[in-house]
Amino acid sequence: MNQAILRVALDTPLRRCFDYLPALEQPLPAIGSRVAVPFGRQRLIGIIVSLEHHSELEIDKLKRIHEVIDEIPSFDTPLMELLCWAADYYHHPIGEVIATALPKLARGGAPLRNSHRVWRLTDQGREAALAGEPRRAPQQRTLLEALLRAPMTEEELTGKREALRALAKRGWLDCQREPCAALTGHPLTASPDAQQPTDIPSTLDGLQTAAAPELSADQRAAVDTIEAAGLSGYHGWLLHGITGSGKTEVYLQLAEKQLRAGRRVLVLVPEIGLTPQLVSRFAKRFPFTPLAIMHSGLGDAERLAAWRAAHEGAARLIIGTRSAVFAPVPDLGLIIVDEEHDASFKQQEGGFRYSARDLALVRARQLAVPIVLGSATPSFESLHNATTGRLTRLVLPRRAASAVPPTLRLLDLRLEHVHAGLSTTAVTTIEQHLAAGNQVLVYINRRGYAPTLACTACGWIAPCLSCDARLTVYRQSARLRCHHCGADRELPRQCPQCGYAVKTVGQGTERIEETLTETFPGIEIARLDRDVVRRSEQLESVVARVASGAARILVGTQMVAKGHDFPGVTLVVVLNADHGLFSTDFRAAERLAQTIVQVAGRAGRGERAGEVLIQTEYPEHPLLQSLLSGGYDAFAATALEERRSAAWPPYARLAALRASGTNAEAAHDFLEAARALADRPAGVRLLGPAPAAMAKRAGRYHAQLLLESAERQPLHRFIENWLPAVERLPEARRIRWALDIDPLELF
Repeated sequence: MNQAILRVALDTPLRRCFDYLPALEQPLPAIGSRVAVPFGRQRLIGIIVSLEHHSELEIDKLKRIHEVIDEIPSFDTPLMELLCWAADYYHHPIGEVIATALPKLARGGAPLRNSHRVWRLTDQGREAALAGEPRRAPQQRTLLEALLRAPMTEEELTGKREALRALAKRGWLDCQREPCAALTGHPLTASPDAQQPTDIPSTLDGLQTAAAPELSADQRAAVDTIEAAGLSGYHGWLLHGITGSGKTEVYLQLAEKQLRAGRRVLVLVPEIGLTPQLVSRFAKRFPFTPLAIMHSGLGDAERLAAWRAAHEGAARLIIGTRSAVFAPVPDLGLIIVDEEHDASFKQQEGGFRYSARDLALVRARQLAVPIVLGSATPSFESLHNATTGRLTRLVLPRRAASAVPPTLRLLDLRLEHVHAGLSTTAVTTIEQHLAAGNQVLVYINRRGYAPTLACTACGWIAPCLSCDARLTVYRQSARLRCHHCGADRELPRQCPQCGYAVKTVGQGTERIEETLTETFPGIEIARLDRDVVRRSEQLESVVARVASGAARILVGTQMVAKGHDFPGVTLVVVLNADHGLFSTDFRAAERLAQTIVQVAGRAGRGERAGEVLIQTEYPEHPLLQSLLSGGYDAFAATALEERRSAAWPPYARLAALRASGTNAEAAHDFLEAARALADRPAGVRLLGPAPAAMAKRAGRYHAQLLLESAERQPLHRFIENWLPAVERLPEARRIRWALDIDPLELF
């Protein structure tokens, strides 16, 4: 009979699995289970990827695993298939991919279930206790008598460790890990007024929901169309609804159908800031349905508790950011990706660079469940997939209730008097809306007081010494800071080169807030950017001030465009709209259009009409003109045609080999050596190597080699054969490098 061989994935940068023999006198573990294994002088925890009968090594050279950690697998078969698919598609070590899908404490061996260690008597111990043993050790005898009455947990035995060890050494005690009597520590969330039931039923036939608003005709058509296609079986839907059209209500209606059928729902949001809002909506609608919340802002114990709640099936709704796409959800019936266009769904730094939106589509197809991608400004990839039939597009063209879309107007800065970034027309219009009792949102995508500090005499500009970037001025704290590497130093009063006076150039949120405070004294102003909002409770505080009407003016960066609903806001002023109009990045125009549309969508969401002012020095630019005349659809149609002509995504497939070193030559030499390994690949073009747009960042020099192909298969076939040779290059050991499949940022 052939010896079973366990193929184990370990959290290492090596693109391979490792073969081990099962532990003696332990049952054969299942695929997807965690095991502790010897690895050199270390003890590592890995996941069993497959069971084999042959190994490249001789059987007598294989080591045995130390122990099986899981009684039931950490990952079921479909999720293991997704992880293996992701490792293949992104050409990334399977061990690091799996590590991404596990909470930190689970990677360290924490039990899957919320359990504790329970001590009880063995048969010998029971006989000894009944006989009054041990007669000369009263503490041990007292403990033995207590255990004779009932088993005790590790926590209950605190302070009795010495007696415990002595009795265990005699063979009178046995210890096993057992589930707690009741699940504790799960972030199961309900609405504040709801009482969470202590006994969660296994089915939700009696699902209790709060009253739902009446659907608009467009919302009803979307829900009916999806339900008519069947809520079992794969189908990809693109829900394209303008801001304020009620996409979330469509999500809630679809989720209710799945919950009533006893299935679970996974909802992905792009950023932590959106999580509390969506959680609140779902918790209010389903007050007795347990939720698991997953995002990077949680502590390690909280993340493990949420993961356990999903794995055990205790949570029926799972809401989370990017990594929640790997949540172990049994009986998953529906996946929702809100704001699917958002770049936050793509992991762009660190090791495993993946797209949660794309993997959500793969997971839905593998599980044969429907998936809904929602956005007011769909990504060009999703629009293209709708055109080719991979997704079915559903449109919500009107706002819910009586709200009407805002009117958009361009302000030509060449004809305006501008003070501290605000034109005279913008200031006058803000004054009018405030006088009418309304609220105003001012958007500028720059943090700090000013992006530049310059000398008016010699032309010196405050540089970051570690990056090819200028330091941002923070006037309130009198600091200069780099937004790329975090460098921080004191704000000088004179030029360090010539001693002449320095001045700030340009505007950021801090300066705009200061200007508005001076212009509108007595009006409360709130600011929303990553300098004032670092934790979710800070975000909730700012949002609450605006939603209550206490703050009349809101100034912020892209954070203000992330799905917030402020019914009192009737005016949006977009400053510095020209940023991105002339970028070398082919995605810049798409991002700018999405931002403008999303920010503009904050105006007029209540009963009062909204107005949007866009300040620009290029009012005749085709992007701005197409947005004004035909909206996002017209802009996207024109831009997609340009992409087709230039053979850029979604009409081509890209990968980027990125490298960084302590000097520019090291990164460039590695990429040149990697390119030399490519012997005229069929159907693949190699472009570069070339320095990154910011060649020096955080003290390292960055460059990239771009791989382009008209089709996916030739590109991946080439990478599969080419990458092992790249890894063996001597230059590869002297720099940091990574492969980015389907990169979002190129230049």
